[in-house]
Formats: sequence, C-alpha cells, structure tokens
Amino acid sequence: MDITEILDYCNAKKGVEETFPFDQETLVFKVGGKMFMLIPLEKQPLTISVKTDPEWSEELREQHPQITGAYHMNKTHWNSVVCEGLKRDLILKLIDSSYDLIFSSLTKKKGKKC
Repeated sequence: MDITEILDYCNAKKGVEETFPFDQETLVFKVGGKMFMLIPLEKQPLTISVKTDPEWSEELREQHPQITGAYHMNKTHWNSVVCEGLKRDLILKLIDSSYDLIFSSLTKKKGKKC
C-alpha cells in the first residue's frame, strides 16, 4: 500500500480534515477536531500512527513486529505501524478502527457537524 492510497482512503471518510499542527512533515488526520491518524510524509519506510483499543494493541504488537507503541503518544492507545510487509486489509482495518474510535467519542453535536 502506498501513501497516496492511504491519503485518499482517509480523505474519503466523513468529516475528515487534514492538518499540520506539529510541523510541516507530519500530516494529521482529524474528525470532529480530534486526531485519528498521523503520517510523517517523508519517512521511509511508510509509517502511520493510529489509535486502537488497548487489548487489540497488545495483540497486534505480539503478532506483528512492524507494530509498536507510537512515538510521543500514549503507547497504551496509539500504535506506530510500518506498512511495509503488512497486508493491505490490516492497514485499512487499523485506519477504520482508529477513525471509528474517535468518531464514536464525539458529542452528538460534533458528530452531526461532520
């Protein structure tokens, strides 16, 4: 999976906005003003950071050496995912799960605005 596919996939989701709150290299995807994915645009190999359920995070890290606690993030909830060597379906599932976790945490008012 390449960076263009990931960017297009995220932007197709309801209410998504792209921001650069940290620097000009780290693209942050938000829904309702809350982050659901980070992607350093220049980093090789392609890496994303996504939020996951803590129990699933533990399972993912045990099964996939490409998935670790996210740098500068709460490592209980956020994972860094080196996309190289992972199946496309798993990458999309991680993005979907992160988006869904954030979207479901929004207030009804914010959720309707998305």
